[in-house]
Amino acid sequence: MSLDFPENRRVLFGTAGLKILGSDDAKKVYTNCTAAGMRAKDTVMQAVNTVQENVGDIVAEAEQINEERQEAKEAAEIEDAAEETEADA
Repeated sequence: MSLDFPENRRVLFGTAGLKILGSDDAKKVYTNCTAAGMRAKDTVMQAVNTVQENVGDIVAEAEQINEERQEAKEAAEIEDAAEETEADA
């Protein structure tokens, strides 16, 4: 079974399809789909902003932890040097 239509029927179906796609009902569907897409985009962007804020907080806390560790390491090195100086004296 073949769906090979003569040329005049293809043009007829094509013309009818264009009229359907350009109808007011179709435009309402396009508008509603576009509005839904925009709402979805807004929801995704809110989630992205929340994640970015959380990442910023995590990075700031990680930097603070590293600074505290570096300060503790430097203090321990100074203390070790002072103990070695006392032991040598």
